[in-house]
Amino acid sequence: MTNIGEKVVCLVAYHIFFMLFVWSYWKTIFTLPMNPSKEFHLSYSDKESLEREPRGESQQEVLRRAAKDLPIYTRTMSGAIRYCDRCQLVKPDRCHHCSVCDKCILKMDHHCPWVNNCVGFSNYKFFLLFLAYSLLYCIFIAATDLQYFIKFWTNGLPDTQAKFHIMFLFFAAAMFSVSLSSLFGYHCWLVSKNKSTLEVFRAPIFRHRTDKNGFSLGFSKNLRQVFGDEKKYWLLPVFSSLGDGCSFPTCLVNQDPEQASTPGGLNSTSKNENHLFPAKPLRDSQSHLLTDTQSWSEISAKPEKGKVGMSNPALTMENET
Repeated sequence: MTNIGEKVVCLVAYHIFFMLFVWSYWKTIFTLPMNPSKEFHLSYSDKESLEREPRGESQQEVLRRAAKDLPIYTRTMSGAIRYCDRCQLVKPDRCHHCSVCDKCILKMDHHCPWVNNCVGFSNYKFFLLFLAYSLLYCIFIAATDLQYFIKFWTNGLPDTQAKFHIMFLFFAAAMFSVSLSSLFGYHCWLVSKNKSTLEVFRAPIFRHRTDKNGFSLGFSKNLRQVFGDEKKYWLLPVFSSLGDGCSFPTCLVNQDPEQASTPGGLNSTSKNENHLFPAKPLRDSQSHLLTDTQSWSEISAKPEKGKVGMSNPALTMENET
C-alpha cells in the first residue's frame, strides 16, 4: 500500500476487529457457566427420603413437594419431572447436566472444546459475538490479502519467501471464513427460533405434549432474550441477556387440572386449553417480554376466564442428562 489514507483505514479496522474478537473470545472462555439456584436443590430431608424410599409413590410425593412452587414446565420423555441424580436437584427448564463439567448448566447449548467451556445462559451472547467477530476478522484479512494473492499467481510480487506467507494467509483466512459463516448462520437461526443446540436434537416436552417451538416468542422477543433491551450493548461482549436462566417465557403451556385455584383463588374451568402465557408468574426480568399483550396477572384477575396456575405433578422420576 502506498496511499497513507488507505493504510490508516486498514490499520484502524484491523485493530477494531482484532480487539472485539479477543474480547469476546476471552469472555466466552472465562465466564463461568451458571448453575441452578438453591431453590431447585432438594432439602436434606428430601434427599434422605429419595434414598430411603423405593421408586414409587413415595418418591413422587417428594418430587411433587419439591417442584410444586418452581417455575418449571418441561418434563422427561416419560412425563416425569426432570431430576438430576448427580446434582440432586430438580432441573429448571432448558437446563442439562454436562458430563464434561459434571454439573447442571442453565440453558445449556453445548460444551465447546474450542473454548474449553460450556456454552449456556451466562455466555451464549459472548459465544455469538465471538463467532461474529472472528468471521469479520477472517473476511477482512482475506479481502485485504486478495489483491496480493492474485499478484502471487500472476508473478506480480517480488521473488522472496514473503509471497508464500501471503498465499498461506489467504487460504487460512478464506477457509476459516467458510466454516465460521456456516456455524454463525446456524446459531443465528437458533436465536431467531429461541432454541438451543440440544433442543434441536430433542424438542422440549411440556406437560401434555412435545413442542419444538415452545419457547419461541417471535423473532424480536427471541433476539431480546439473548441480547437484552439495551441496543447499545448488543455488539459489545458485556452481559445483557434477559432473565436469570432458571425460568423462561413460553408461547404454549397447558393448564394442569390438578391445580385447584390460581393465586387469586379462582377455580379452573378448562382442563386442556392452550394459552399464550405461562401458567405460573414469570420472574420479573422475564415477564416483560410478554407486555405487548395482556399479562398473566391481568388475565387471571378476570373471573370469567377461569385461568389457573400449573402445578408440577411428579408422575415418575426419571434420570436425564
